[in-house]
Amino acid sequence: MIVGICGSPRQQATDYVTREALNMLEEKGFETSYFSVRGKNISPCMHCDYCIREKECIKKDDMYEVYSLIKDCDGLIMASPCYNGGISAQLKAVMDRTRAMGAADVDFLRNKVCMAIAVGGDRAGGQELAIQQIITYYVLTGAIPVSGGAFGANLGATFWSKDTLEGVKEDKEGFKSLKMTVNKFAEFLENVETD
Repeated sequence: MIVGICGSPRQQATDYVTREALNMLEEKGFETSYFSVRGKNISPCMHCDYCIREKECIKKDDMYEVYSLIKDCDGLIMASPCYNGGISAQLKAVMDRTRAMGAADVDFLRNKVCMAIAVGGDRAGGQELAIQQIITYYVLTGAIPVSGGAFGANLGATFWSKDTLEGVKEDKEGFKSLKMTVNKFAEFLENVETD
């Protein structure tokens, strides 16, 4: 199963492109699941070390839905709007809270294929920096980060929304980067499952 996590607190551009990525994967025959931080109660990590001792997070909130999704996934997509040149606080909280998963099993994401999507209101609104933050998370957890490759999707899928849903829908270059990244992502998933 492929899990798409939308790190936007709004049901706008990032939500739309995350669902589009999952639709593309469903057309290729993959089973998908969608999770949005919108309307969810996900507290930030307190780094209290409860998870190190007890192998679970002390905070009993909506993050437990994410834990089960990530545990059972074959591939992971994290998507974020760009806030101040980086990922949203909500997506950062999700990443930080998976520390509890790592405390229970350090290999919880090891060798799982992962990709990133970033949506900026400006053409240069921090999309590549946001993707780098997501990729850094993947590297630290032992996942396999996949980009779309040269000439359009060097780090992953990037969109310029012009701060509107219509703007992201009209972003032809953004959809080119998404298709390239989804194609590479699917190719890696098929190879990992075969080996």
